[in-house]
Amino acid sequence: MGATPWFWNRLARLYERQQISDVVAYEAKLDKTREYFTPQSEVLELACGTGTTAIAHAPFVKHIRAVDFSKKMIAIAQGKARDAGVENVDFEIASIDDISSADGRYDAVLAMSILHLLDDRRAVIGKVFDLLKPGGVFVSSTVCISNPSRLLRVLLPVGSALGLMPTLNFMGKDQLIGDLRTAGFEIEHIWQPNERAAVFVVARKPG
Repeated sequence: MGATPWFWNRLARLYERQQISDVVAYEAKLDKTREYFTPQSEVLELACGTGTTAIAHAPFVKHIRAVDFSKKMIAIAQGKARDAGVENVDFEIASIDDISSADGRYDAVLAMSILHLLDDRRAVIGKVFDLLKPGGVFVSSTVCISNPSRLLRVLLPVGSALGLMPTLNFMGKDQLIGDLRTAGFEIEHIWQPNERAAVFVVARKPG
């Protein structure tokens, strides 16, 4: 991932207090994702942060394994789950690299706001393909910036090198969809609320 656990540990409390910028879009993504769940669904969420999405989905599935490499993010998520009485979500300190791709037992894998922060998103997309059962779905929400400003191109690498911000890998929506198709996924749903919003995609592993 394009930033260290230290960076995200430092931001954990601030991240938790941050308001969702577009509640309507967020709720729409939750609703769409749940169309692909059953009461028997086994779900993996990558880079789960402070657990908001996993806890919201918990009543609709059998079990969620939610991982993040920030121990402070996971500590907050575990506390929220206890407070909410949620018992079918396991929050785990782990990076994407720690998960064995041989563990292809998931009905759904979620990657919300993470693919644009990865050093090698194509490798991760391929790993997700292996993690899914045949017919399983990969649900993602990704910031797609294909033509960043010159200022952004200068500031982001400097900020990343200083540990002040994560790495942002620039890509367009077409590149993201192309990567998913190259990995073997079939695209079922694409939604972008507006031209500046993240691109929400549901992609299925053929059954």
